[in-house]
Amino acid sequence: MTIPFYVSPEQQMKDRADYARKGIARGRSVVSIQYADGILLVAENSSRALHKISEIYDRIAFAAVGRYNEFENLRIAGVRLADLRGYSYDRRDVTGRGLANAYAQTLGAIFSSGGEKPYEVEIFVAEVGDAPADDTLYRLTYDGSVADEHRFAVMGGSADKATAHLEEHYAEAMSQDEALALAVAALAAEGEGATAREVPSDQIEAAILDRTRAQQRKFKRLSESAVTRVLSSGG
Repeated sequence: MTIPFYVSPEQQMKDRADYARKGIARGRSVVSIQYADGILLVAENSSRALHKISEIYDRIAFAAVGRYNEFENLRIAGVRLADLRGYSYDRRDVTGRGLANAYAQTLGAIFSSGGEKPYEVEIFVAEVGDAPADDTLYRLTYDGSVADEHRFAVMGGSADKATAHLEEHYAEAMSQDEALALAVAALAAEGEGATAREVPSDQIEAAILDRTRAQQRKFKRLSESAVTRVLSSGG
């Protein structure tokens, strides 16, 4: 009779965490920055059809790194949850905190389950408020952990280098153009050694949650021409 190979729960969780982290690290980073009029989300993305940044609801945006099919499933589930809650109760009952909690439960359950592999994803859930102090940004990792971020945040890829660049150059109440230029510079700082790499404007995916927009929906994608204009002018 063959004796099953024993793996302690601690080692199993460590192996699952290492597996998820390696998958996430293979992708390019996503940067989120709070600026004067809202929240900016910027990602390096060579695909024009597959988005890393999307709208969830009126004031809420979603961004992700990792396996596309996995975070796309999470995005769709978030949209359905938001629509159902807004239709059943009130649109104001749909909050970034509520969606972040739902995502945390889903990711935590998948990570701790022994029957399937952990999701190789990290996600942002951003919600713009009526004032800068009311903005919220949640970062969720593969194991369901939630962090409440402030000012800026980076996930995926060489996030440490991009974060260091933001810590050095970030300023309160920046304009949208200044925030976009800074976010792209942070992505470029992920190059090898001390040399920043070039990030082509046609590979930048950017969107904003703009509190000054008159309509209920605050999400807006930035066109390639708008990104090129900002980068060519130096922000």
